Amino acid sequence: MTLHLKNLAKHYGTSTVFSHVTLDVAPGEFVAIIGESGVGKSTLLNCMAGLDSWDEGSVTLKGTDLGRLPEDQRALLRRKHVGFVFQAFHVLPHLDVAQNVALPLLLLGQLDDVRVQAMLDAVGLQGMGARLPQQLSGGQLQRVAIARALVHKPGLLLADEPTGNLDPTTAAKVMDALIAQTREHGASLVLVTHSMAAATRADRVLHLTVNGMVA
Repeated sequence: MTLHLKNLAKHYGTSTVFSHVTLDVAPGEFVAIIGESGVGKSTLLNCMAGLDSWDEGSVTLKGTDLGRLPEDQRALLRRKHVGFVFQAFHVLPHLDVAQNVALPLLLLGQLDDVRVQAMLDAVGLQGMGARLPQQLSGGQLQRVAIARALVHKPGLLLADEPTGNLDPTTAAKVMDALIAQTREHGASLVLVTHSMAAATRADRVLHLTVNGMVA
């Protein structure tokens, strides 16, 4: 899926979070974004999906200008075409692993137990569908999040520090699963990270500053 940012800027009052951000992400491309803490990497990621607002510029996803859509249509576009993986996992503790993974399909009215199980197998969670989140390790929880993000076959995956809470060995395994599954699904991947080990696996690494983005 194509993603295009043109001269994007975000301000909080008189403070500039970032400005002059222009970026094209091609279908199937893996782009990593690095930068100092507080420079707005997570905010930029939220803008890419229309979860956050911006003050200047445009965000075009799958040929659609998100700034021209009402919120309900933005939400529907996200639900169908975007997947999210966050540092804090954001799994629902009262649902088992399979139910957590199935949530995007349930929201789309496309519940498919076979697809859910296939995703669990693909990320190395065979036989764990009936477990509750509190019975899993951090690395396993992040793989649940990856499976959930990809189960509905989105064209774009947005990952915000997905290995930030993990030890280096587990982080490498999680990145293996993330990259393998996005490649298999043909999804574009935008990764925000402090980890150079994760960033160097991308097709492109970009550095976000308050004045824009540089290679």
